[in-house]
Amino acid sequence: MNNLIIRAISGAVFAFLILGSIIFEHRAATGVLSIVMLIGLIEFYKLFKNHSIIDIDWRIGTAVGALLFGLAVCALYGKIPLVALWLVLPIVFLMLLTELWRKKKNPILNGAILIMGIIYIALPFFLLILINFFDQYFASFNYTDSFQFPLIAGMFLMIWANDTFAYLTGRMFGKTRLIERVSPNKTWEGTIGGIVFTIGVGCLFAFVINTPGYSPMFWIVSALIIAPCAIVGDLLESLLKRSLNIKDSGNIMPGHGGILDRFDATLFAIPFFVAWTSIYLYSLA
Repeated sequence: MNNLIIRAISGAVFAFLILGSIIFEHRAATGVLSIVMLIGLIEFYKLFKNHSIIDIDWRIGTAVGALLFGLAVCALYGKIPLVALWLVLPIVFLMLLTELWRKKKNPILNGAILIMGIIYIALPFFLLILINFFDQYFASFNYTDSFQFPLIAGMFLMIWANDTFAYLTGRMFGKTRLIERVSPNKTWEGTIGGIVFTIGVGCLFAFVINTPGYSPMFWIVSALIIAPCAIVGDLLESLLKRSLNIKDSGNIMPGHGGILDRFDATLFAIPFFVAWTSIYLYSLA
């Protein structure tokens, strides 16, 4: 089967799973995103399994990342008191202490990679759950019968529009390499195509789709933020994989690779989108 068809089918199933859970109910989205986060965390740490200098135990990073993520999510849902979040830093320091007993040559690098996994994977996924929780919580006070499109669903659609149309535009018109040493297949033509279609989706949310509380300006600015962030996020993961001489982070998604290959743009875009959303809502208060 043609790789483009496999990629399209795999991407459609993935999009249905993510968007379906978000639209259905925030607890369903939390469950799905938590599973995806865990797979992504495992993929990240396993990227270094054959590295000549960095020597980490992926089980330690995954266990600590999952524990911290679980603490934050449980606190968000009121299952444990907020004061429990003070355990986060002691747990991180205890994770670093494991290098005392592992007796590896580069404990500082190993510790840095363990922390990087938590910041690069677990934190953005928690921010996703956080913003979706409050978005759907406040939407419940809007007593209307009309459907309200979830905020992070709009974010995902803009990121995927950028990814999809950058790929298609690049295949059809791409000639000028973007940053060849990092990602030789990415072109300026594809990049511009992705940006244009991302802004198009932003305009769709601004003027067509029902999103009470969020003005057209919010969605246009969101598109202008997400488009470059998605591009940089894609390049950042390409740089990581190229430095490790790895093609894909995994093989869970046929035609795409692993979770990190599919979420590379999202991981970088999330903090910027959350920051912009917080500033926007604060300006309305």
